[in-house]
Amino acid sequence: MTVAVITGAASGIGAGLAHEAVRRGMRVVLADRDARGLEAVAQALGDAAIAVPTDVTDPASLEALAERAYAAHGQVDLLFNNAGVLSTGFTWEIPADRWQMSLDVNIGGIVNGLRAFVPRLIAADRPARIINTASVGGFLPAPLMAPYSATKFATVALTESLAGELAMLKSKVQVSLLAPGPVKSEIFREAPSDASRQFHETMVGMLDQNGLTPDEFAPLVFEAIARGDYWIIPQPEALDEGFAARNALITARKAPQFYLTGDDA
Repeated sequence: MTVAVITGAASGIGAGLAHEAVRRGMRVVLADRDARGLEAVAQALGDAAIAVPTDVTDPASLEALAERAYAAHGQVDLLFNNAGVLSTGFTWEIPADRWQMSLDVNIGGIVNGLRAFVPRLIAADRPARIINTASVGGFLPAPLMAPYSATKFATVALTESLAGELAMLKSKVQVSLLAPGPVKSEIFREAPSDASRQFHETMVGMLDQNGLTPDEFAPLVFEAIARGDYWIIPQPEALDEGFAARNALITARKAPQFYLTGDDA
């Protein structure tokens, strides 16, 4: 039996991961603050799924999730720290509460998940894997979505630190960094500001036109997990060229190109 715990499981990537896990014969423990959406996903998956309404910003809520998962199954094999939010707008105009929510969900949600599960995973002394969801935006920052870029960059660093710490302990717990490209989801559900409305609409259009569905995306993730990959980048075409160009700019000590115009470009 393989048991997967998935946060942000009520929709989008999380729901896709849940469906794929069950298709592969796993048991799933689903977490999300959207209790109604979460229950709908769980009902569609049947007896293989348990829905646990969870607020990832609350350490006690993650502790309760861990207790429920271990009480139900006695083990956790895969932990997907997947919950995330996105806000758009000029950095200085995004309200403080929206900035704080991005920090609390995108970074704090992972930290709370690690604090609740890692001690249990280490104590179990058996193979397991933690998968933290970042984004290609965790390598390629973008104007008008600074909270998302900043927190996804932080997720990349946090995940590498975690992997190093577990290696220091010679733990059987492994780590992966998941960096999705365009995936059709509700990540842009938040109403845009006037300043970011056109950008927001463009991004939604790109997702609709070029994004994978969650059901198309999820098998690529599980194939990478089966290979034992640390870097899970299912859509390299969304990252590799831009990442190489950005690294070249940094090496040459040149300013980011999206700030440059005319003869300065």
